[in-house]
Amino acid sequence: MFTGLVTDVGELVSREGGTFKIRSRYPAADIAIGASIACGGCCLTATVIEVDDMGSQFTVDVSNETLSKTTLGSWVSGEKVNLERSMTAGGELGGHVVTGHVDGVARISDIRPDGESQRFMFEVPENLSMYIAPKGSVALDGTSLTVNEVAGNTFGVNLIPHSLEVTTWGQRNVGDAVNLEVDLFARYVARLLEYRR
Repeated sequence: MFTGLVTDVGELVSREGGTFKIRSRYPAADIAIGASIACGGCCLTATVIEVDDMGSQFTVDVSNETLSKTTLGSWVSGEKVNLERSMTAGGELGGHVVTGHVDGVARISDIRPDGESQRFMFEVPENLSMYIAPKGSVALDGTSLTVNEVAGNTFGVNLIPHSLEVTTWGQRNVGDAVNLEVDLFARYVARLLEYRR
């Protein structure tokens, strides 16, 4: 379980098939084998931990299911990755409840200034648009964000300067694909309503 508050920007060091090695500033001694780490919003399990000049490198195995449903299949060495370690009991829940189970891929359709912030617009698959509501929450590349507006299969969010600086969002461009996790509660409410029908 995660909060959607990115705590480091890692880098994909290498990849062989579904085995990815990621460099981070997390101290190697603080990462246990089997630990869950959200990588670009995907909950992955650390299987090997190594000490690195910058902190650590950890290895994760990515399933074919994850490769098919997320952007991870297109990652190449040097890719910058939003990272978040799993929340601990009693820790602050500053974002929203994020599982790290990506629902699909959204695409950036527009980026424009909005005061000191940047307004990002996204297009999402039709089957996921029903879960996105104004003032609701989404996780995009592992970042907890509040939805500003929704129109059909398009929605917008604002990113403040701090978020643009400490995540990968400052390097994003129109046309980029990002991992989308819809709000957990919206997903279950929709499922319950489906059964009622």
